[in-house]
Amino acid sequence: MINLSSFIAFHARRTPARPALKYRGEEISYATFDARIQQVAGWLAAQGIGAGDVVAVLMKNSAAFLELVFATSHLGGVFLPINFRLSRDEVGYIAGNAGARILIVDEELVANATGAAIVVLNEVAQQSVTRLAGDAPAAPMHIRAPSDLMRLMYTSGTTDRPKGVMLTYENFYWKSADQTIALGLSANTRLLVVGPLYHVGALDLPGIAVLWHGGFISIQRNFEPETALAAIAEDRLNAAWLAPVMTTAILTCPTRERYDVSTLKWAIGGGEKTPEVRIRAFSDYFRNARYIDAYGLTETVGGDTFMDAGREIEKIGSTGRAIAHVEIEIRDEAGNELPPNVDGEICLRGPKITRGYWKDPEKTAAAFFGDWFRSGDVGYLDDEGFLYLTDRKKDMIISGGENIASSEVERVIYELSEVREVAVIGLRDARWGEKPVAIVVLAEGASLELPALTEHCRARLASFKVPKQLIIRDSLPRNPSGKILKRVLRAELETSE
Repeated sequence: MINLSSFIAFHARRTPARPALKYRGEEISYATFDARIQQVAGWLAAQGIGAGDVVAVLMKNSAAFLELVFATSHLGGVFLPINFRLSRDEVGYIAGNAGARILIVDEELVANATGAAIVVLNEVAQQSVTRLAGDAPAAPMHIRAPSDLMRLMYTSGTTDRPKGVMLTYENFYWKSADQTIALGLSANTRLLVVGPLYHVGALDLPGIAVLWHGGFISIQRNFEPETALAAIAEDRLNAAWLAPVMTTAILTCPTRERYDVSTLKWAIGGGEKTPEVRIRAFSDYFRNARYIDAYGLTETVGGDTFMDAGREIEKIGSTGRAIAHVEIEIRDEAGNELPPNVDGEICLRGPKITRGYWKDPEKTAAAFFGDWFRSGDVGYLDDEGFLYLTDRKKDMIISGGENIASSEVERVIYELSEVREVAVIGLRDARWGEKPVAIVVLAEGASLELPALTEHCRARLASFKVPKQLIIRDSLPRNPSGKILKRVLRAELETSE
């Protein structure tokens, strides 16, 4: 029997009173969650949803969100979470491209809802969709095969029009098995969920795999550093996934010392190379926890590498080694494998990796070397198999014929105490083709001028890598996984020139 709702039903039979979720102060037991899933599935069936139909949601985090994840699977449907930060046109494109039969939307987001039959959830229904379901009878479980499509997740559009990543039950279960091995997931895992559930970081890293084991998930509707710390203390949480910007906000929260965070054992980071200063600051505050750098993609359901415990500083700049059922190779443009310590495209193979993009055979074919998925990221493996990210291909700056890895420059700039966040991009230059430009968010009360930045960088980098321009901003645009959207910065700055 392959269905997400089957493991909820299992725990509901074995430990019915055990808490599965907590949202806005309400603890929801496995028995209650199981009953809600069946009732919400019955309500979806009454809306005309059946096996193979796409159910789209435009929602912030809530208990209702997870009810819909499992109820859609219960019916044999395909779940489609949409980034609630997108515009109405972008939502319409995704819902239309996916062929969504229904779009379930939070009341506060309804202005951007389009492209399918729309159902609006008010604050009461966000607590549970059963508030809309009324007397809808429970629906029977629809049996799925491992190769059946479980979910569509559209890429965040850092390089092109969003692509619909196809994720199967096989992808999910292999991902969950590998994360169980790597992270030691069990019924005692108590997970903080503060990232948006439409993203693999929150939904899958490790996300609902915790419920596979009979564990507990504390859902926060929005990320607020103090609220997250309060949840760790109150619910005795021991695990988390945090985008880099979230980690920074927590570590600089002025009230952080008020909270007992001693139960936290680990937090998964990733999304960009983590500066040593952030790892040390994390360990200084979360004294019983380790910061786990990781690498993963929407196309792989997240979490392809994890840093080995105790090697964080020794392997600074690495995202760790491949999990049990993922292979990683570095390849050149022709698809040839490269030796250790040589930069190339990061390619992955394994049973948790997507079979391709929805309704897009051309992009699917272009994304593979045979059965090896092409990540579009540049990096290398060292002699022990630790992965180091160098850059996205598109983020490689070419100045005077020389390649400049923006992340290398960023790493040096992060050494400055005045810098809270930085992005280095290439902007058009009449002489050099492109020039490196640093966009910096300053630490509170700090100041920084280009001569000081130049002096610092010249002592550590080749002269052609030193930023030729410094721009100070209040914030940097990021996607939900915490990756800085350099295309947005480029577009803004090139338009203003």
